[in-house]
This record gives sequence, C-alpha cells and structure tokens, in this order.
Amino acid sequence: MSCVTEAPLLQPGQALKVMTWNLQYLAGKRYVFYYDLPDREGPDERPTAADVAYSLDEVVRVLRDEQPDLVFLQELDEGARATDYQDQLALLRERLADVYPCSTQAFYRKAAFVPQPHILGSVGMKLATLSRLRMDSAERLQLPLAEGDLLQRPFERKPALLVSYLPVREGGRLAAINTHLDPWVPGQDTAQRQLAMTRSLLDELERDRTPWVLGGDFNQLPPGQYLRLDAVQRSRFAPDSELDALKAYPRVPAAEETDGAERQRWFTQFPNDPRVTGPDRTVDYVFHSPRLTRIDARVRQLDTLRISDHLPLIARFLLPPVH
Repeated sequence: MSCVTEAPLLQPGQALKVMTWNLQYLAGKRYVFYYDLPDREGPDERPTAADVAYSLDEVVRVLRDEQPDLVFLQELDEGARATDYQDQLALLRERLADVYPCSTQAFYRKAAFVPQPHILGSVGMKLATLSRLRMDSAERLQLPLAEGDLLQRPFERKPALLVSYLPVREGGRLAAINTHLDPWVPGQDTAQRQLAMTRSLLDELERDRTPWVLGGDFNQLPPGQYLRLDAVQRSRFAPDSELDALKAYPRVPAAEETDGAERQRWFTQFPNDPRVTGPDRTVDYVFHSPRLTRIDARVRQLDTLRISDHLPLIARFLLPPVH
C-alpha cells in the first residue's frame, strides 16, 4: 500500500464512483496471442513497445476523463520479459499522481523464468487498486488454486483477493476488493471454490456491518449468455454460470441488464480472436453490499475498443449515512 500525500477521508452518505478494468498488460488490440484462440495456436507472443506506450497514454486519458474514486485494475505487468520488464503500475502512478494519491498492489503471477516455449523468460502480473481517497490498510487473500502438476504450479497464476480498507469519517471503514478469477476448465471445480471463498469474505463483512464493493474480471458469463455466444467461443465457459454463488448480493450489471434487450451495452470483453468483430460477452462485474445504493452504471465502449481486450465498467453508489 502507498499514499504519496494526505488523501481525503471517505464521508458517510458520499457518492462513490468505481471502475473495474482488465488492462491486458497494455498490449492493445493489434494481436492474436498464442492463448487467445481455443486451440492456443495464436501467432503472437508479445506486443511492441510502441503499442504498450500507446495503451498507457490511452488508459491515462480515460482515467483522467472519468476520475473514478476507486479503480480496480487487473493484468498489470511488473518484471515480465514480454513487456520489457516494465513496472506498469509505477508508470500509471507517475502520470496520475495528482489524481490518485493512494494505491495498493498484489502479485498473482510471478516467476523468474517460465520454461514454456511462448514465454522463455520472466513473468509478473498484478492486481492494483487506485484511490482518490485515504486507505489505511490492505491484505492479499490467496484464493484456491487450480488443480494440476505440482511441478508446473510455481509458474502458473495464483489468483487472489486484494482487499483495501478505506476509513470513513465518523467511524467504520469500506472494504474495496479487487480480483481476477481463473477461467473455467472442464472437469475442475476451481471457479466454484474461488467463488465460495469470495462469498465467505462478503458474508463476513456483512456480519460485521462493513460496507464493501467488489470488482474484477470473473471469467464467468452471466446466466443466459452462454447459448447466445458463438459456438466456437463457448469452449471457454461453463454452460451453467458459476456466478450464482454470489446471487445473494447485488451485481452490476444486473441479471435483467445482461439478459435484456439492451444486453450489448453491457458487454465488457472484445476477444483477440479474428472471428469476433466486436464486444460479445460480459465477464467483468462489480458486486456491492446491500448497504450501498446503486445510482447509475455503464460500460465505456465506444472509445476504448483499441486499448485492451476488456472494456471499463463504471458504477456509482451512495454510501450509507451515519446511523
């Protein structure tokens, strides 16, 4: 956790603007990476330095324009060979220090050398949360790991919950939770176990009467969207959404939005598959405590299609007043 200056305190009854965005390590949209196709035979292995610089400029532009109070970012590289060993969070903070004095970060993939033909070098990937408001503590909670070879596990992703706590004037605090869950794998229950642990944390916060907001890339379609997806694209998802594990809590976008007549407005991913010509699915969400009241929400689609294979989801909430 880092706060470079004294940031303002969160106020009871304040409107809170939240964004979640998977930045795809600033690679941009001019590639089909080896893992982007169902057969894992995409031709590209890394972005150019010029494309990474372009994406950095574009992310800064969008964040300055929107100025959310909290930003949940996924897939930020640090020390990865594929992005020239950049510390991408440091690059963002340098450009946005006047807007976001506070940040927290946690690795969920880190290895000095991955002996995989498409990588053959270091990897480092983070969750990062930017805040305009004061933070006083943070923790990384390890989620259950995918099944697999114990020899391969040190090189794989280790998804986590990055939980940041914001003190509230008049007492109490808000929990801001950032995550990027594993994709669905046939025959494994990793998503179920990760969501079950997430639900346990949310239940605990509710019992403690601590308001919370959870945002990230869940790698899960909402109920009803599987059959609407092109048949080739369905292989990455379970026929029955695992999101029901969190159905006790309000979700943005809500079920009636992702399954309604205007569901395209809520698509948050534009895959790097040449067979897909535009955003076609929802996999990024913001869940929130019933103590928070949703004001409005949207996906910023039109001017963000070239920045990442995910689009920023934005929501505003009203915090509970002092009781």
